[in-house]
Amino acid sequence: MRNKTKRLTAFLLTAAVALGATGCGTVSGSSKGGASASIVNIGVQTLITPELVTRYEKLYEKYLGMKVNLVQFNSGADINKAFSSKSLDIASIGSSPVSIGLANNLGYEVIWYHDVIGSAESLVATKASGIHKIEDLKGKKVATPFASTAHYNLLNALKFAHMKTSDLQLLDMQPNDIYAAWQRGDIDAAYVWNPVLGEITKESGTVIMGSGDLVKKGVVTADLAVINKDFAAKHPAVATGYIKAQLYGLSQYQSNQSKAIKEIASAAGISETEAKNQAKGFTYPAGKEQLGAGYLGTAKEKGALAKTLKDTADFLVQQGSIDKSAPLSTFQNGITSEFIEKALREK
Repeated sequence: MRNKTKRLTAFLLTAAVALGATGCGTVSGSSKGGASASIVNIGVQTLITPELVTRYEKLYEKYLGMKVNLVQFNSGADINKAFSSKSLDIASIGSSPVSIGLANNLGYEVIWYHDVIGSAESLVATKASGIHKIEDLKGKKVATPFASTAHYNLLNALKFAHMKTSDLQLLDMQPNDIYAAWQRGDIDAAYVWNPVLGEITKESGTVIMGSGDLVKKGVVTADLAVINKDFAAKHPAVATGYIKAQLYGLSQYQSNQSKAIKEIASAAGISETEAKNQAKGFTYPAGKEQLGAGYLGTAKEKGALAKTLKDTADFLVQQGSIDKSAPLSTFQNGITSEFIEKALREK
């Protein structure tokens, strides 16, 4: 089991290299929030989205017009720490940690909607646990990365089942640690994302529910792109170029999904079948669609995302997961559609 855990860790590190990362875990040549005009540090996670097409084809530097340093992270909480230390310029991060970051004034703003999360994040239980529904979690050891979208969705699932976190043993674990604990038999269930989700499901895991089930109840989680505000102000062409890079990957996925899946699979180091199945767990909104009321909205009329982030932060405060939220205006000011609008005009 120890060797298999090492193989998964090696896979995650290999994926970072395969995706073109020039740094992993630490940031070199940091732009300190935009002080440098020669390099942009972009935080990435292992997400199966059309953004991988752009990375696979190594087009970031073409679109951004400067050297790109891709830095692999395991969770949004770690990305928030990196923004707090001024060592990232742009990053892909879940909506739950974004709500925390905006409430704590980490100095970034949302500029892109990578996806809406469905079954790509799920609650999986071991067969030996006897867990078949949310209510069966009572008294069980359940792991999830705290301050993540998975954590947020688990808390909501408990709320809908009229349960409290004190009803179970809730453990804060990063994905790799969840996988190791699963193999040792230390936990009964986990709410997590791929590739760990896929691995534990294959290893006698039973899917209890997915985040898509909560979308039906009005609880929306997503993966977003955020940018340091100072960096965006000093390098607006780079911010617009980043959006153009996202639009390119999305257009390739929409126009030739078979080819795009092949590139996504190759970039992530997984099979085409697995890449295709994982992609089904997300919804990828088009650029123009993101300017609508259901997403970012426009400068004149903010979309639903601001309230979603506000509601998320408020809920996490109520659950005792974070200390503070912020007024709705804070979240509205933490979202801009400026660069999507520019990218679509210049496309």
